[in-house]
This record gives sequence, C-alpha cells and structure tokens, in this order.
Amino acid sequence: MLYIGIDLGTSAVKLLLMDGKGKVHNTVSKEYPLYFPCKGWSEQKPEDWYTQMMAGMEELVENCKKEDIAGISFGGQMHGLVVLDEHDKVIRPAILWNDGRSDKETDYLNKVIGKERLSQYTGNIAFAGFTAPKILWLKEKEPENFARISKIMLPKDYLAYCLSGVHCTDYSDASGMLLLDVKNKCWSKEMMKICGINENQLPKLYESYDVVGTLKLDVAQNLGLSSNVKVIAGAGDNAAAAVGTGTVGEGMCNISLGTSGTVFISSNTFGVDENNGLHSFAHADGYYHLMGCMLSAASCNKWWMDEILKTKEYAKEQNNIVKLGENKVFYLPYLMGERSPHNDPKARATFTGMTMDTTREEMTQAVLEGVAYGLRDSLEVARSLGIIIQRTKICGGGAKSTLWKKIIANVMNLSVDVIESEEGPGYGGAILAAVGCGEFSSVKEASDKLIKIIDTVEPEQDLVEKYEEGYQKFRKIYPTMKELFRTITE
Repeated sequence: MLYIGIDLGTSAVKLLLMDGKGKVHNTVSKEYPLYFPCKGWSEQKPEDWYTQMMAGMEELVENCKKEDIAGISFGGQMHGLVVLDEHDKVIRPAILWNDGRSDKETDYLNKVIGKERLSQYTGNIAFAGFTAPKILWLKEKEPENFARISKIMLPKDYLAYCLSGVHCTDYSDASGMLLLDVKNKCWSKEMMKICGINENQLPKLYESYDVVGTLKLDVAQNLGLSSNVKVIAGAGDNAAAAVGTGTVGEGMCNISLGTSGTVFISSNTFGVDENNGLHSFAHADGYYHLMGCMLSAASCNKWWMDEILKTKEYAKEQNNIVKLGENKVFYLPYLMGERSPHNDPKARATFTGMTMDTTREEMTQAVLEGVAYGLRDSLEVARSLGIIIQRTKICGGGAKSTLWKKIIANVMNLSVDVIESEEGPGYGGAILAAVGCGEFSSVKEASDKLIKIIDTVEPEQDLVEKYEEGYQKFRKIYPTMKELFRTITE
C-alpha cells in the first residue's frame, strides 16, 4: 500500500508518497506567500495552504496506482491560530508561530496569571509564539472577529478538516497551544476560562496515529482517489520529524539544525524542569517529549555567509577550520531573540573575544560553535532532570556539514547518528499514516523497521575536554549581557 505525508511548512507545503517498506516514490513542493502587514507580524492565508496542497497532491499521485493509496497524514508548523466561523469559513488570516505581536499578552500570562499556575495547568509557560497569547490578542484587538469564532484550529488541522470534514487535532500539536493539560491529555478548563473560550470551540483530540475520518467524496473525486482513503491526525512538525528520524522511545534524542534549532528528547513519562526552560509536550508515539527550541540555528550561518561574508561557498568557508576547541572567539546565536532555555525576545547576537589577529575562519568557527553551545544549554536542562542521553540523531540543512556534526558531537559529548533518508516531517507524516492504516502495530515498530543509520560521528576525548572549557565560558556571556540587551532594544 501507499501512504501520503503532508508537511505544511512556513514557506511551502511538501508532499511525499511512501510505500509500506519506507521507500519514497515521489515528492512535490508547492510554495505560498507570507504576509507581514505590520512590523513583527507574520500571517498566511489558510486557503493558500489548501489550494497548494491539492495542486501538489494531484502531481504526487499522477503516475502511481491510485487504488493503492491507503492513508494520508501530516506534519505541520505549530502554534498558528486559525479561526473559523459557524459556516467553517476562515475569519481572518492565520497568525503564525513566528509572529511577535502578542508580547503584551505573553507577559500577562507569565506575570499576572503566573508561570507556576500556567505550568500546573499545561506543563508549560507562555511564549509569544504559542496560540493562547494570540487568542488573547484577538480578543482585545479584533473583538468583532473574536465574537465570530466557532472553531479554533492549528494549521495542519485545517487541512485535515478540508480533507475529512472533521474538526480534529493531535496531542503533540495541541501541546504548543498553551490550552492543553499535557500530562492528562485533555483541554485545560482553567486556560479556556483565561482565554474566554469554551471546549466546543476547540477540535476533538486524537493520538497522532489515530484515524479521524476518510476523504470527503468531493475531494476524493477531484483527486481520483477512493473515498475510503483514511485521514490520520498527524503531528506537529518537530514530533513528525522525530518520527521520521526514529526518535521514538525512552531517552532517544534528535538535534535539528534547520532555520531554527531543536533538541528533541523522547520519554515514556511526563516531566517538567524546574524553570520550564524546555517545552513539555506530548509525542506522536503516544507518549511524551521534552524539547528545547532555539530561534536561530542554521540561519546564523546563512546570515554570516550571505549578509556578512557575501558568499554562497558555505563548504569552502569551512575547509580551513582545523583548530577545534581552541577558538578564543565566542558567538551568541540570538539573531531573533531566544526561546529555550532563556525565553528572552530581547536577547541579541554578539561576537566576543576578537583581537587584531582574529581570522575570518575563527569568526566562522565561532558561529558554528555558538549554535552548538546554545543547543547544549537545552541539553543541560534535560540532564538536570536525570535524563541520560548518550547519542543523538541529527537532521536539517546544517547537518550536511561534516565539520558542524563533529563540533556538535564534541560540544555535546554525544555519538551523532546520521540516518539514510532525511525527509523531515513529511516522512514522519507518511509513517503515521502507515501506522493508522495498520501497516505497523505502533510508531515504535515502524520507526525500528524503517529508519536506518548509515554513519556515526563519535566524540573525541581531547576535544570534549576542550569544548567543556569553552562551554563553561560561553554560558557566562548571556547572563552578563542580559540587562544590556534590554536597554539596547528599547
């Protein structure tokens, strides 16, 4: 049988066709615009997502045996606010994960409601990207639109609704709304009251591998597919990507070096760190995960190469970097503020330690190392909970760099496993579809059978010791600069 995975990203929807043995038969990508109506705002039109998804699906299945397609599932950008009226029409453009308009509402939740209460209600504290602050913003700034809300949805779930007619979400994606009691996997009555909404306005909750329905007849006819094709709930992009890299089961770890960076640690039990430095979310395998998210990872290197060095020769710029662990230059990777573990939108990127003999290579090396150190900040929070991590998978554009993988291995003191096929959330979505259709008995079984490791970068003891010394210096820079950042960003 064949399974479709749909990755609803911020710049494009990427569709993937996979068989039951994990082989990818076809991929299609369709772009759509981003809108920035005001400084710091970021929006998209859900209708654009649907139009491009349907166009992509037509291409994806054009040359396959359509009768073999059994299921469709999703990985998608998290936290976005999609609101529908009583006729299930989109009320306004979706407010996205990287939208910064809700600072005031985030402060209200963290400081007035209080982080301790938020953590009790949801297992998390408020971040500007989360959905609940956006709802509060809409309530205050656009009360006429707020009054029309019949359903609140997340981006990928709007697509699932368009395909199946079911208002649904999964626990992993719902975890990032600040409306879900993550530990008990139910909507938080306290958070609904705080936001002025009711449970009827929220979608039904499912596990990521649950079947929510089948293709609506008109959609099936348009695509030339059977109306018996199952629609499976899917997952938030990070949880879906974790499934696609085999990061399933107790203590499994995945590091993503994408535009943003994540440390994703799967767990069979629910846990929260003392300061809520990491997100405590449900995982797509039916259990839980901790996640540290830094807002600028591979984008730091892209900025340094494209805007400062004015070059596209990324690999060439790394060729002469040989003195690992000996760099005297440090880089704070906070180009867009920072999320985990500092939760500080006013944090900024800095270079520290340059002298008259500092070289171009040392500056480039500092950027790569700064991102690795920033990711280690999140790893240390997980370790403080007693979680033992000895190895990690790695994915994302930055993972193509042999040098960066070596730096990660030694900064983290972890074995870094490289997988055979890194297709991101779309592959994870297809795996969830296969599980939902009964191809595998569990997400863990699917992951164990389909994900293959082709290389491992091992840490080297002498470099681990040098980078340990470097990390202890790095971790002192942000606390020293924190108050200054507040004055220079006002």
